[in-house]
Amino acid sequence: MAHANFGYITMAFHLFGRALALASLSLIPFQAALANESLAADGSDPGPDDPVLTDTIVVSALRSDSALRLSQDNLAMPEQIALPADATAIAARVPGGAFFGNGALSGQLSYRGLAGQRVLGRVNGQRFATGGANAMDPPFHYAPSVLVERIDVARGVAPVSQGPSLAGAVNAQLFETQFGDSVSWSPDLRFTSQYRSVDNSYAVGSMAGVSNENWRFGVIASREEGDDYEFPGGTAVGTSFERNLYGAHAGFQAGAGELFIEYRRSETDPTGNPPFFLDIVFFDTDFVQGGFRGEIADDVRLSLRLGHVSIAHLMDNQTTRNPVAPPNRARATFADADTSTAELAVRFGKANSHIQIGADAELTDKFVTITNPFNDAFFLESQPNVQAERVGAFVQWRGGFGQAQFELGARIDSTYQSSGAPQLGAAVPMGPRRLAAAFTAADRETRQTTVDAVLRAWMPMGAITPRATLARKERVASLLERFGWLPTEASFGLADGNIYVGNLDLKPETAWIAELGFDLETDTFSLRPTAFYRRVDDFIQGVPFDDTIGVIDSPVEMIASMNGDPTPLRFGNVDAELFGIDLDFVLRPVERIELSGTASFVRGKRRDADDNLYRIPPANLRLSAAYQGDGFSFGAELFAAADQNDVSAFNGEQTAQSLAVVGLFARYGLTEGLAIEAGVENLFDEFYQPHLAGRSRFGASDVPLFDRLPGPGRGVWARVTGRF
Repeated sequence: MAHANFGYITMAFHLFGRALALASLSLIPFQAALANESLAADGSDPGPDDPVLTDTIVVSALRSDSALRLSQDNLAMPEQIALPADATAIAARVPGGAFFGNGALSGQLSYRGLAGQRVLGRVNGQRFATGGANAMDPPFHYAPSVLVERIDVARGVAPVSQGPSLAGAVNAQLFETQFGDSVSWSPDLRFTSQYRSVDNSYAVGSMAGVSNENWRFGVIASREEGDDYEFPGGTAVGTSFERNLYGAHAGFQAGAGELFIEYRRSETDPTGNPPFFLDIVFFDTDFVQGGFRGEIADDVRLSLRLGHVSIAHLMDNQTTRNPVAPPNRARATFADADTSTAELAVRFGKANSHIQIGADAELTDKFVTITNPFNDAFFLESQPNVQAERVGAFVQWRGGFGQAQFELGARIDSTYQSSGAPQLGAAVPMGPRRLAAAFTAADRETRQTTVDAVLRAWMPMGAITPRATLARKERVASLLERFGWLPTEASFGLADGNIYVGNLDLKPETAWIAELGFDLETDTFSLRPTAFYRRVDDFIQGVPFDDTIGVIDSPVEMIASMNGDPTPLRFGNVDAELFGIDLDFVLRPVERIELSGTASFVRGKRRDADDNLYRIPPANLRLSAAYQGDGFSFGAELFAAADQNDVSAFNGEQTAQSLAVVGLFARYGLTEGLAIEAGVENLFDEFYQPHLAGRSRFGASDVPLFDRLPGPGRGVWARVTGRF
């Protein structure tokens, strides 16, 4: 009876969501979006006097000020596109950004050629481990676009105060009630509602709260659902999705300090993942965090944050997969991940001249069990109680000499990793048993120390600000890369069909980074180019399992061959380099007309072999032209990507053709509080297959097996946003 009641509740929520989405489109008064409040990339308030941390880039729209934008890009939800369910696609609009299309809710951000765990992702400043065995839930899986207030991207190199990160840091900040300016209580209501025709999807997100100068309370909720999307020539079967999120937050402010707490529950229901062997059945995830931020004495600021994230996950090839796998190949994988975090930082001095010291800890426990739903005696613990315990400390100085401004920081982290002994069911064959026994007998504990250092310098000189960065960054291997004893397709989201196995002897990656650029800002023109070089020692990627490639002479190769891959890969250390240039610009040739865009180029190569790095995005360009009237704007956007011929021969990576897609958009605002936006995506109904798109594993799809997933076809979308 409980299951029946739950079904009725789910159906009611489904119908209510569609009704609210359609009803909101009929509202008469509209307005332009209100400006977002500015917080630091970690979700705390660094103080309004620090332009390095708080200045804003609004992607493909008018810049609101001319101050230096060195440390981060604040990306407002762009009016040029239909909001994707996956907020990663919004973050990918930053210069140097690209998008791994692994499904409607499983995309990964590539930043200057690096992706996966090399890019630190957080939601509301909270870091956590993914729960999926194959990273089906990257951080922004838990940030519905209709609830995202802004996305902060650490530009180039993240400050050491944000924690270890090899290739930058990204934070999605969800709607949150702000303090009022008097003792009187005032309400705060925000909502976003969208319909998209290409996948018949709807999304509704809202926040409601009350606040005064001392207290703030708020609740948030969202509902999203979409069908398989259409492309020129058919339907991409297996791309439907369904997700709910709800939560509450509160804060108490006395003087210059604030106590805060928040809780969220994210529930992802059956969702297709065409590039993966299995699809999402559910992700049930709880977030809780709280702490203090503010001044505790004159020019002394304290930030304290404690958090916990608990993820429960099931994926299989029976619920949404079409056709379903036969009983002997049926799989259902259960995974759990718990992350506990603690962060403490004290800043002495003012926002633009200070020294900050801090410490942080991150404890992760993960468990992954592969089963056959038709055979209770078949189960394998592919990640048996794998654990990571990281403790770190940092010091960071911010100051200047004359016109020159500097940020100099260093951090040290000690990471302990361990794994339990895997348990196997009676129906598991001898090959995996031998591997499990060898893994059990091995040394399954390791401790590694990493050191990061970052120097950023810039010199405001009126309209132009030269800037430079030098950094050393390190990354410890992930739990999957180290302890994945069973040959599977788990690759932390590469979704390339290759079978991988872990490596207990992996060294930390070490990146040496140099960046040089300038910010030019005038009343009619702005330009921000950056050239960069990253030399990465002990880069972790798939390498041949042994020297006899194609010769099946080990249990790993036997198991992999039985599963369709006679040449499995193991995670290993190689040497690599990445270099390139990216930029964004805005041109206002006449009043009310704005031309803006981004351009990105990155080249990734191995230094120890004559080959390219795997899954590097092609050169791309984004151009937008808009007319901005009084309460009304409209325009067009072009996204184009060049051929990608510099592919990894070793990984069997295929080249990709160039593409160009055009969209139209419009926005109308009448009264303060509401705005309507609408547009057409893929105006000319072009067929295209992005280079970083995953490959379809759905046999009943109009996308041929193992072909790259094409981009969506022509469709219309409409969105209403409001704040009262």
